[in-house]
Amino acid sequence: MISDKVKNRILESITNIETEENVRIFYACESGSRAWGFPSTDSDYDVRFLYIHPTEWYLSIDDQKDVIEKPISNELDISGWEIKKALKLFRKSNPPLLEWLQSPIIYSEKYDVTQRLRELLPEFYSPISCWYHYLHMAQGNFKEYLKGEKVWTKKYFYILRPILACLWIENDLGPLPMKFKDLVDRIVESGELKNEIEILLERKKRGEELSWGSKNIIIDNFISNEISRLESNNFKGKKRRFDGSKLHELFRKALIKVWN
Repeated sequence: MISDKVKNRILESITNIETEENVRIFYACESGSRAWGFPSTDSDYDVRFLYIHPTEWYLSIDDQKDVIEKPISNELDISGWEIKKALKLFRKSNPPLLEWLQSPIIYSEKYDVTQRLRELLPEFYSPISCWYHYLHMAQGNFKEYLKGEKVWTKKYFYILRPILACLWIENDLGPLPMKFKDLVDRIVESGELKNEIEILLERKKRGEELSWGSKNIIIDNFISNEISRLESNNFKGKKRRFDGSKLHELFRKALIKVWN
């Protein structure tokens, strides 16, 4: 849960960004461990937002900055993408953006731009793009955190999540849910592995540090086996057929609606 005090601080920061940058933020959500469902006691609030400039900004012949990033301050990590950047990434089925659109923690949502993107998501969702994204994430975290005799226990989540994401995609279950527990409930069958994951998740929710310690053999074996299998899998997935003109239209309508 996000306290009212923290939420008000986030909303105040969003309002300040709009004033300082002369933009309109039409969507702001939580990403990262809090939205995934396994935050640490000292986790930052990873606020991500989408914004749009006034019409005149888009009539320049020069390339302009399409991100806004604020220094991490008072537990707030806030950054956002300009709407054209977001739409181009949406067209490529960018996994982080798709996760933002389905975040269980929404701080602000104005107009109908974000809802329209959610409606278009099934059409633009690319299993192949997402599968390789999560595979690379799993590989990188596996090499960094699970290669020694001792492991950083809480990092199991950062490897399990992308592995389960790959399994979700292989089972053709559609766009990925953001909550880790939803992945576990749908993908992991009852048994030792599910039990060990749920115990670890419960410890994390209680605020245990889960720092360096001995390997969890059951979880470790599952991760090792799945990494090997995924690396040898020539995943193809379904080819997308989408109408890119819908995103052009969405952009134009957003400009009119937001700055009318």
